[in-house]
Amino acid sequence: MKSQNFKKKCTAAALGLVMVFTLGAGSAFADSKMDTVIAKTIGTTYKFGGTSTSGFDCSGFTRYVFKNVGLTLPRTSKAQFSVGTSVSRNNLRSGDLVFFNTFGSGVSHVGIYVGNGKFAQSSSSRGVTITSLSQAYWANRYVGAKRVMSTTAYQAVAYD
Repeated sequence: MKSQNFKKKCTAAALGLVMVFTLGAGSAFADSKMDTVIAKTIGTTYKFGGTSTSGFDCSGFTRYVFKNVGLTLPRTSKAQFSVGTSVSRNNLRSGDLVFFNTFGSGVSHVGIYVGNGKFAQSSSSRGVTITSLSQAYWANRYVGAKRVMSTTAYQAVAYD
């Protein structure tokens, strides 16, 4: 048991460093309120239906982050895809939601764009992590993105 706890702490620490370097190097919201909330969740395990730091599913994670910066999102990835304004991949800004089809039947996964072609997500295999949109798995399953924050909200919570 001690070995597992040590391994989990080391993994969380390593992911935290990745987050610091990833977000600190050119992210549009390094040190923003949203960045702080995301950084505190890195390494949290995946839990189907999870909505807290004891375990997140993908939409539970996005909803948690947005709630902690004072914004409300619907509960599921499909419902989150129905809000906001569509935005092209070339015009993504930090805080935009990015959506994927991982089950072959429409939107089934969501994450938060964090800049530099990367997004924060709760992955069923890795928990909360920062991932590149250009990784083949995600690039092949990308459905689209939604801007759910007004410019005023973006400047208040997601912009450094």
